[in-house]
Amino acid sequence: MAAARGAGLSAAALLALLALLALTAGRGGGGEGQRGSPHPLPPGLREELRQRRRDLRRLAGGGGEEGEAAAGGLGCGDLRLVTGVSVLGWGFTKVVSRAALAGGGAVALKSVHGAGREVRQCVQRYGAPAGCRRLAAYKLLKEVTLLRRLQHPGIVQLRGQCYDNSGDAEIRVTAILELGSPLEMIQLLQTPWEERFKICLSLVKLLFYLAHSPLGSIVLLDFQPRQFVMVDGNLKVTDIDDVSTEELSCKEDKDCTLDFPTKSFPLKCSAVGKCEGINEKKNLFNAYRYFFTYLLPHSAPPALRPFLSDILNATGDLRYGINETLKAFEKVLHLYKSGLYLQKRPLLLEDYISLKGFRMVEREDYKCWPSYSHLGCLLSVHGAEEAAAICNSQMQCQSFIITQQRTWTGRPLASFQSSLTDLIPDTSAVVYIKRLASSEERLQRQ
Repeated sequence: MAAARGAGLSAAALLALLALLALTAGRGGGGEGQRGSPHPLPPGLREELRQRRRDLRRLAGGGGEEGEAAAGGLGCGDLRLVTGVSVLGWGFTKVVSRAALAGGGAVALKSVHGAGREVRQCVQRYGAPAGCRRLAAYKLLKEVTLLRRLQHPGIVQLRGQCYDNSGDAEIRVTAILELGSPLEMIQLLQTPWEERFKICLSLVKLLFYLAHSPLGSIVLLDFQPRQFVMVDGNLKVTDIDDVSTEELSCKEDKDCTLDFPTKSFPLKCSAVGKCEGINEKKNLFNAYRYFFTYLLPHSAPPALRPFLSDILNATGDLRYGINETLKAFEKVLHLYKSGLYLQKRPLLLEDYISLKGFRMVEREDYKCWPSYSHLGCLLSVHGAEEAAAICNSQMQCQSFIITQQRTWTGRPLASFQSSLTDLIPDTSAVVYIKRLASSEERLQRQ
């Protein structure tokens, strides 16, 4: 028998699959020795399997159907038609591959890594390879279940899944996900500040959702940049099997210390015996130490730096919770988009001649950092006045144009040039030329 399910697998269908997995476990070794031979699994492995089944039933059945993915999606039939399968990487439990769909487009495929550390260590403990692969399959099923329940732009999208036993005693699980590219922090540090701010804001919005999710407050236990990918310029967490929806139990406050390599934070033990906000605060401090400290401050607009310093200090000391952090980020975004962050200064644009109906030919020119183009100096501005201030601050700049290109905030990109040559007609464009530069060129021509 082969079973194919789309992304909208119901809780009832998943529970039925769990029952099937339990049945294969009850048949003994599930492939140990001759097929169907009654070789019981070691007691310790059976207990681990039971624990993971209980965890999956709780995730599948709790919280109603809110947030589930739409019905349909890719299944086993689609997997049989994929081409160009290549391994992207592997981890403790899973292997991830890239595959091209028959109808066009590409997806990421996650499956159990039979030679991974989790399976190997399990086999060393119990000597039951098929049972250990089944244990690892529960972890992948947990991820599929969470992806089905948790719908957010900051979580990689579940495109479908395949559960296939093809008449065998062992069920193989494959999760079909949208394809992203690895997060490269070195490359991110070389991008414009506005793009780095977008990454941090996206992460904050994700953590806000996880703190208030349909399953309760969720903590990412393995919070590392490698757990994230970029999809169409957006940050998404792609590995969510190592999460917990339970906050740490406690009897008194001293049971609630949140420890990191360089800092510790004392938290309160609530009346119901849980460490208050520990999941939310753990996520937030990890965001601070892995993302905010590197991406937020560098090359930020000077007038915004005090606000960014407040965010860094407050999250680094955990004085802010996720609600306050999101409000602080949204304040910075508002100041940036509206131009209210710009300091009052003389009208620098008066030093420029505006030449309407022309634009500059795109060509390689002087470089500035961090530019949106590797061919020259292309920067985000609020308007022509800010562009004039930037041009004045750069010795090479003699002219600029406000292009039709827009960033994710809606701000235009300005192209800065070191000469006045190569102008072409364009009724919708305006070239701004330094008056001094215009005078010098006229003198050189005489």
